[in-house]
Amino acid sequence: MHDDGLVFSYLIDGDGKGSRFDWAEVATWNPGDGLLWVHLNRDSEDSRHWLREQSGLDPLVVDALLAEDTRPRCAQMGGGVMLFLRGVNLNPGANPEDMVSIRVWLEESRIITVRIRRLLSVHDLRTAIEQGHGPTSTGDFVVQLAQRLVSRMAGVIGDIDDEVDALQDRVLVEESRQLRAQLNDLRREIIALRRYVAPQRDALAQLTVMRTSWFEDRDLLRLREEADRVTRYVEDLDAARERAAVTQEELGNKLSEQLNSRMYVLSVVAAVFLPLGFLTGLFGINVGGIPLADNPRGFVDILIVLLLITGLQVLLFRWRRWF
Repeated sequence: MHDDGLVFSYLIDGDGKGSRFDWAEVATWNPGDGLLWVHLNRDSEDSRHWLREQSGLDPLVVDALLAEDTRPRCAQMGGGVMLFLRGVNLNPGANPEDMVSIRVWLEESRIITVRIRRLLSVHDLRTAIEQGHGPTSTGDFVVQLAQRLVSRMAGVIGDIDDEVDALQDRVLVEESRQLRAQLNDLRREIIALRRYVAPQRDALAQLTVMRTSWFEDRDLLRLREEADRVTRYVEDLDAARERAAVTQEELGNKLSEQLNSRMYVLSVVAAVFLPLGFLTGLFGINVGGIPLADNPRGFVDILIVLLLITGLQVLLFRWRRWF
């Protein structure tokens, strides 16, 4: 096989360091050699072949690792744990809410991860191993991966809170329909993030209650902390979604008031000119007997009558408090 499907692989020692492995070394590895981490590209035929024919995994596990779309979840199968997580998409030109999946199969002496797109948290973990301060065990690997995934969520969710605050302030001073489109986009972004963040909280929480020999109590405690952080982020997203909805409702009310005010002014203008238009239309008919037709002051007298009618209408509207 070629190395295009193997993104990288490391044999991890107990001190946080690792030795780089290729396909040949992965094929000859055995549990007595130490903890092996194999990171694969899902779209590669080499990766698919190795998972199905040489990994020794249950076909159900392989199908799950190679599935087209996944949601964060955790399940214990035989002597291993299947863990699917998501990280915010911080790749250039990507939308953060388009979260990137990482599929993980955990055993005491072997870790298999499968990706579709590049995930910066996995790259950070690889860098930590090369620098000598990476994970020392399977439990520590899960903790460090979860910490990096959750930490990157903080910046994106913080930006969403700031954007909601900015839009709330703008609604107070602006009455722009463009704000409505921005609020709609923001709400869609929040919903897209929450779609994966909430199940990730449940997956991490479920992992903490699994009893496996290779998860130490310290690892479970750190995982509970990360699950609590994700819970706070879910609550922050819920609060931001509610604030955005309230802001959008307030903007809608202001735009409705603005429209009603303009319609009211147009209605008043139409009411003022309705009798004037009737009179001018009546005096403009081409038949005999029109009053003041032969009077030199007829035009002035008609203007005076029209002004008197307008003044009486204005007084009537003010008395009725119509404006």
